[in-house]
Amino acid sequence: MSDVVWPAVPGYSTERLHQPWRLFVAACEVVVAAVAVWVAFLAWDNSLTTVTVRLDDGTELVSRVYAGNWIALAIGLGGLAGILVVDAIRQVLLGVRARRRRYRKSRDNGQVAEG
Repeated sequence: MSDVVWPAVPGYSTERLHQPWRLFVAACEVVVAAVAVWVAFLAWDNSLTTVTVRLDDGTELVSRVYAGNWIALAIGLGGLAGILVVDAIRQVLLGVRARRRRYRKSRDNGQVAEG
């Protein structure tokens, strides 16, 4: 069972995954996530409405009404921000792990090999 190897996918290279430009993508995702959190707080604040009713005997009733659409928007934006932060972490890891190709001489016969 230990000799099981996944079949190679033609035209697929892992070298394309590790690119330094991914750091820029990660920074953009973090900025968009911060804006999404800010708008989520605004939407949550907008979802609350206070209703005050005064009765004939002078009693004052205060109620709070929550608007479901604004709450749903706030929760959705919070979820979007979480996904963007997780993807930004992935982009940073792929961007930092990018290495330059170094050419070194092989120990066997002195030929130049990629490594």
